[in-house]
Formats: sequence, structure tokens, C-alpha cells
Amino acid sequence: MEMPPVITCDVTDCCYNDDQQCHALAIQVGNDPAHPICDTYSGLSGQCGDQSAIAGVGACKASSCEYNENLECIARSITVGYQGEEPDCLTFESK
Repeated sequence: MEMPPVITCDVTDCCYNDDQQCHALAIQVGNDPAHPICDTYSGLSGQCGDQSAIAGVGACKASSCEYNENLECIARSITVGYQGEEPDCLTFESK
């Protein structure tokens, strides 16, 4: 199984974000019932991660998502952005 790529990330204040691309090796989506929060988000200043990497979804704890199968994301790709003040998986679809 290949990790679905994070094709766009609009959370530009995250240190893994460079030009709307996530450069973490993999992200984790959390299980907050109201929001599928990107648990990998880091507001540290400067850049972090591997700038040659394009992130994939390493784990997804949002069990109420249509694309969640045994804590793995089966979407073709995901988009991360702000939902209110939280960096969320915008590809999330409730079952």
C-alpha cells in the first residue's frame, strides 16, 4: 500500500510547508470528533522536514472518515488547509 500524497497544504504557517507543499516525510491525521486535525502541524519558525520529500498520509485516526480503513487513508490524495483555526484534512468525508 502506498501512502496517499498530500497534494496541497494551505497551512502556510507550518514549518513543513514550502510553497503550499508539505515536506514532512509523512503526516498523521488526528481523531478529534469535530475536526480531522493534521497532528504533524508545527508552527516553529523556519523550515523543517526534508525539502525534497512530498508528504504522504502515514496514519489517519479519523475513524469516522469514509476514506479510513483500519487507520490507513485510502483516498487517492488529500488536501490540508484551515477549517476555522485548525489545520485539517479537507478531504475528510463523514461515513
